[in-house]
Amino acid sequence: MSRVRRVTETEGRRVLVALGGWARRWLRVLRDDLWTTRPDPLPPSVWLRWLPHGVVCLAALGVTLGAVAQLRESGHLGTGAAFVIGVAPGGAMVLALWRPIPAWWLSMAATVVGAVAVHGRLSMVRQVTFTWPWTASGIIAHLFVLLLLALRVRTRVTLEALALTVLVTYVLEGVWGAEHYQTTGVVTVVLSAVVVLLGIALRGRRVARAELVQQTTLTAEERARRTLLEERSRIARELHDVVAHHMSVISIQAQVAPHLVEQPPDELIENLAGIRKNALEALTELRRVLGVLRSENPEDPYGLGDPGTRSAPDAPQPTLDRLDVLMENTRAAGLDVTIEVVGKARPYDPGVELSAYRIVQEALSNALRHAPGSRVRVEVGHFPNGLHLEVTNSRPREPVPPSPGAGHGLLGMRERAAMLGGHVTASSTRHGGFQVMAFLPRDGTPPASPSDPPLTGEVTP
Repeated sequence: MSRVRRVTETEGRRVLVALGGWARRWLRVLRDDLWTTRPDPLPPSVWLRWLPHGVVCLAALGVTLGAVAQLRESGHLGTGAAFVIGVAPGGAMVLALWRPIPAWWLSMAATVVGAVAVHGRLSMVRQVTFTWPWTASGIIAHLFVLLLLALRVRTRVTLEALALTVLVTYVLEGVWGAEHYQTTGVVTVVLSAVVVLLGIALRGRRVARAELVQQTTLTAEERARRTLLEERSRIARELHDVVAHHMSVISIQAQVAPHLVEQPPDELIENLAGIRKNALEALTELRRVLGVLRSENPEDPYGLGDPGTRSAPDAPQPTLDRLDVLMENTRAAGLDVTIEVVGKARPYDPGVELSAYRIVQEALSNALRHAPGSRVRVEVGHFPNGLHLEVTNSRPREPVPPSPGAGHGLLGMRERAAMLGGHVTASSTRHGGFQVMAFLPRDGTPPASPSDPPLTGEVTP
């Protein structure tokens, strides 16, 4: 029997130690969550600004007057004690606008002090029934404080405050008790639970909406950034052919030049050999860098078509001469397209022609996507200092389908123009259409004077 007793005592001590550890942990959690005075202000309303705060202050004044009157007349307290205890619920409502946790403590303290103060006076007048332990004003104030608390702090803190509210109510009414009073414990507990659940739901909805807005913003920024990087990669792939062509010409000319001169000097042969060697090395480096860009889309390594088209690697890059073919393809897709050429065509840098073609192509693609059934006018202006492009579409005649990528094509246009020292502008027209205008310097470099307008001089006939 003694051995069984020792085992039982050992197990009992272990249970007490475990319970003591659990209690200490919970007390530490409660202290960290509820024993704080940190501010958590309710922000002003977007439309009403500080009007809700003013309404709360007026409501707090009414709660204070009602509490003081009930404590003095029905609770038989002196004017001074009734005022000190009665002003606390109203003060808790105002304090909850900025510091909800201290406001909750103030409301709880006012309830406990008021319940203790009127406990011995409840049976003094039988004809008057006092609402105890929570007064009517105290219930209103505490519900409001709990609502603001649930809206401003974490769910765990709100549930802890609700649990302590229930515990204090049970101790006052169920354990201590009183005589001749109207019970308010059950009503207070039920209404407090409803208010807490409502506040938690509203806070969860607000937090979810804020996270959704933040995620949407980040997604839009990431999509724009990815589109910009993809367009830059495409530009690099396309301009590779232009640069590689020039480097190949330099290499061939350096190789052929010694044969055009009788008995060329050794220094000339050596220098031309060095030029050819440097050109070949540059071509090798270009191929190596471009290989990294091509590896992102092995089915279309040169970026000449949609994935899966397997475009030929040696397909020529489009120039202004292929604009007529682009117009025919656009008309076949359902747009009424007209083109007007101003001035006399002149030779441009290959990069300028390639970028001009891509800008017109992207503008027509945008018209197909966002203005189905519209009329499109394309103007190509040849000026002494550069190339002017203008693509204008009328109001769409058919319903516009949703397009999540709207606006990203303009990023590519601006990148191409900025790379060559030009610029692109896009805006809506007065008649509901859209217009894209671009200017590209003739040799792919910015104008000599930034203050001069891009289109200067007369049109060459």
